Amino acid sequence: MSSYKQIYYHIIFRTKRSEKTIPTEHSKKLFAYLLGIIKNKQCHLYRINGMEEHIHLLSDLHPSIALADFLRDLKTSSSIWLKQQPEFKDFKGWADGYAALTKSFHEKEQIINYIKNQQNHHKKESFTEELRRLLIEDGIEINEKYFLK
Repeated sequence: MSSYKQIYYHIIFRTKRSEKTIPTEHSKKLFAYLLGIIKNKQCHLYRINGMEEHIHLLSDLHPSIALADFLRDLKTSSSIWLKQQPEFKDFKGWADGYAALTKSFHEKEQIINYIKNQQNHHKKESFTEELRRLLIEDGIEINEKYFLK
């Protein structure tokens, strides 16, 4: 019998101290680099976007890859690469941790559109407000001691 899987992850991670170190005009270069890493891991990226201080992506994971390993490799490789790029001269690294929210097939298009519209969305809501809302909507209890530390 074949194995079947369908797990979508809405992943969010931020820069160190949420500093705005990803210039919007150069973000597509970063997104292309992240896509390369994701493809090399035999995963599929459905959408990526972000703001100066955080990234959103919707991806699946190859069954042989653990989520923690995927995020560690994504953040480590991109951090090294970003520090070598003159366009990202202020980038100091990614913050510890991430949010990885599982989504269903029926939510996929909604999440793709949500990620696609980040720039408009953040005219009304800060990153901190957004992350808090997303975690609460998915039933995740927030430990204020560690929230965005």
